[in-house]
Amino acid sequence: MRASTPGPAPGSHLIDRYGRIATDLRVSLTDRCNLRCGYCMPPEGLPWLPSPTLLTDDEVIRLVRVAVERLGITEVRYTGGEPLLRPGLLKIVEATAALRPRPTICLTTNGIGLDRLAAPLAAAGLDRVNISLDTLDPERFYRLARRHRLPDVLAGITAAAEAGLNPVKLNAVLIRGINDDEAPALLEYALSHGYELRFIEQMPLDAQHSWRRDTMVTADEIVEMLSLHHRLEPDPTERGSAPAEMWLVDGGPQRVGIIGSVTRPFCGACDRTRLTADGQVRSCLFSRDESDLRTTLRNGASDEELAIAWRRAMWGKKAGHGIDDPSFLQPERPMSAIGG
Repeated sequence: MRASTPGPAPGSHLIDRYGRIATDLRVSLTDRCNLRCGYCMPPEGLPWLPSPTLLTDDEVIRLVRVAVERLGITEVRYTGGEPLLRPGLLKIVEATAALRPRPTICLTTNGIGLDRLAAPLAAAGLDRVNISLDTLDPERFYRLARRHRLPDVLAGITAAAEAGLNPVKLNAVLIRGINDDEAPALLEYALSHGYELRFIEQMPLDAQHSWRRDTMVTADEIVEMLSLHHRLEPDPTERGSAPAEMWLVDGGPQRVGIIGSVTRPFCGACDRTRLTADGQVRSCLFSRDESDLRTTLRNGASDEELAIAWRRAMWGKKAGHGIDDPSFLQPERPMSAIGG
């Protein structure tokens, strides 16, 4: 495909040269996390971003407002690191809910601390939550996350449901040799509680750059494992730009999703733009390039000037992530610094 115009039209939404329009904004609120999951960061952790480089609460709120009011964003998802570690999270969610047109507001979290914050977040305007849950076994949880915090995660999941943050969605990454036999048990847990489970292929976003495609548990393998216990049928609902391929379980209505980011890429329908905790626009999760909005903002740019800079950043988005290309290189930043 080739661009039909030399650049984004003035006053347009976040369109790229392939005609895709970004309506889903992912905002990382911090690179810090209270777990040390091996597919994200090493046991000793990582050097955190210096505080002066981080967007303030008011700067986050302003950029989200520009995205919603001037760039057509309809869904805002707050991520991390671990977004529950952001002291101003409630203020940010409340300000986002006050925007017009009001975007859908979501949160991706590991669930630790959500037992205390689920109800206040719902009151502030949070609509939905995605919670990471890779295992139901405490010892496996420690092996995966290097912290004994599984009870806290389960308590957070329960609190999210009780606070009405439904449907509560669970995200699971299977690691070969550790929890790759647990797919059926995770699905049974989700089905019995009325949660929506999504399995996500492990992606090359770890700080150690140790990811290998031949050790990744693939979408095909996950379908095969689940099919030994349940009848899976493709969900006839139009998928659109959703990353998960949905399957009806035993005829429905309950479903399970599989996000085959590596083996079943959905780049052609991608509708996402990303803002890091230090104010960089990323057009793709796997991009090695970023566009600095923080400096533009702090130099006194108007809302329209910020919108123009954001449009330019998204116009250059590549056709796909290129993981299968021999020249593919992982992003320098790990997942914890990019935002999920």
